[in-house]
Parts: sequence; C-alpha cells; structure tokens
Amino acid sequence: MSKENMSQFFQVGDQVLWNPSNGVAGLFIRSAEALAPETGLPTGLGPMENDECEVDLATFAAFVSALIRRYERSNHLILHSLMEGFIATALVLVERGGAELPVSDANNDGWKDVQVSEHSARPPGGRAGDIARWAALSAQHGRAMPW
Repeated sequence: MSKENMSQFFQVGDQVLWNPSNGVAGLFIRSAEALAPETGLPTGLGPMENDECEVDLATFAAFVSALIRRYERSNHLILHSLMEGFIATALVLVERGGAELPVSDANNDGWKDVQVSEHSARPPGGRAGDIARWAALSAQHGRAMPW
C-alpha cells in the first residue's frame, strides 16, 4: 500500500477522534507545533507511533482555548487566516473527545496584533460573533473529518 493511501488515528485511549490520511495528520501535528509558541503551552498531541497519536484531552483543550484567546486579541487578517483552519479542526477533536474548553482572562498575556489599514477594524459583535463563527467552522470541518 502506498503511503498516500494509509491513515493515522488521533485518539484518547481506545476512542478514535479522527482518522485522517498520513499527509493531513502530519500537517495537523506540524501546525500544532508551529502554533504552540503562540500560547506557551504544550499541544497535548503525543508522538505518532504505529499510526496512532494519543491526545491528552485536557492539555489539548487548554492549548486550543489559548489559541482561540490569541486569535480573539488580534484583528490581523493574516494571523486569523493562518490560525483558523487549525482551530476549527482542533475544536472537532475537543468536541468528539467530550472535553470543554477552559475559560480564563484573555487580557493578561501581553499579546496584541493590530492590522494597520483603514479597513482593518474588527467587525462588530465581539465574542458572541466569534463563538458563532467557530461553531459554524467546526461543524463544517467535522462533516469532512472521518472517524
């Protein structure tokens, strides 16, 4: 079987959260590793061994929550674009695992990106609008993610 036809498992114990192709699994793990410095937290994704990645659900949920807070503190279009796909996909794993995202004060880490342009103002709606957007993106990703 060629490497492109194989798949890998993201799981919590025996519970499979996602079964993507090798290429997509590798990109997801590398994306998590690239985003980890933005949070200062571990990703909660174990190494891929025997086509399985054990997810520490509490650690992963904290990581995803921190990424969302980082995203929300910025109005930078490119930063948002780079983070959105990963976060939406990660939210599906958190939901499938039955975890909840921890909530903490988003204003204490010193991060603030501002896109400088006359059209860069963040759309009105604040957090409620963000929650609805994440729910829609996560639902869309979930439909495309095999278990």
